[in-house]
Amino acid sequence: MKTNQDPQATGTARIEVKPLTEERMEDFATVVNPNHREKHCWCLSHRLSATEIRERGAGDRFEAMRSLSAEPIAPGVIAYRGGEPVGWCSISPRSQIPLLAKSKLIRPVDELEVWSIICMVVRSGHRRQGVNRAMLHGAVEYARDFGAPAVEAYPVDPAGRMDLTMAFVGTRKIFEQVGFEVVGVSDAQASKMPRLIMRKVF
Repeated sequence: MKTNQDPQATGTARIEVKPLTEERMEDFATVVNPNHREKHCWCLSHRLSATEIRERGAGDRFEAMRSLSAEPIAPGVIAYRGGEPVGWCSISPRSQIPLLAKSKLIRPVDELEVWSIICMVVRSGHRRQGVNRAMLHGAVEYARDFGAPAVEAYPVDPAGRMDLTMAFVGTRKIFEQVGFEVVGVSDAQASKMPRLIMRKVF
């Protein structure tokens, strides 16, 4: 994929955004779960049931995610800064995210077969340096390369700084900075704030 450099990013190292593949699984772990904690989410909660995790990874969530990384459409992208993995963005067709696809709180706006961003993580020490913006640009580009008609996200619009425990949903501001627009308000909440439905159409 192309290198994405946010014009407001600090430092000189450029940011590359690459799809999660089997050979990049340890880079993924470096961002989301460096200690390989067994019960950690591994960004699977919206994608696989407990039965599917057993079938795909013999109950090992890391191995179940590895199985997803081997599929033609990756379950997300990794941001690298100077070759070091610093960010993760979960993005794929909404239809491939079962918990979202059947959600009664974040319902489809229309019948457009959108791709959805459901999680964003930037490692401590690399935040507030433009990584999120560059990573989102790369994630959107990845979806467009696969023919996605649009990409959606479901962030909140906090008045100040957001509770870090729910920061994975993103904010309205960061998505607006990469060309997303609000197209609706869902019935879901994060940090007691309504989650917006934002979309970037190609």
